[in-house]
Amino acid sequence: MPMSPDKNCIKILPKMLANTEILDEPLPRINLSTSEDIRREMARVYRDSRLNMIASNEGTKLIYMLSQILKAHEVFVLEKKVSELELIAPRGIRCG
Repeated sequence: MPMSPDKNCIKILPKMLANTEILDEPLPRINLSTSEDIRREMARVYRDSRLNMIASNEGTKLIYMLSQILKAHEVFVLEKKVSELELIAPRGIRCG
């Protein structure tokens, strides 16, 4: 005899939904196009966390994400500079 799904099933909400705040209006976009922009945003998150405007664990998550964005930005800038140097360097010269 088949059992009713309502009696034996437990609905488990994803962990993300448990602490997610639904906003009426989207937050304004934050400019993170330079290392300085990212550093400034990290400092803002740090200050907000110190003043208990945001929870410490939320601040930690935001700083981690910003750190990853900063790393990606640094790699992008370095790759671009290497490409530019390869274009202007004479072909026959070896370093070292």
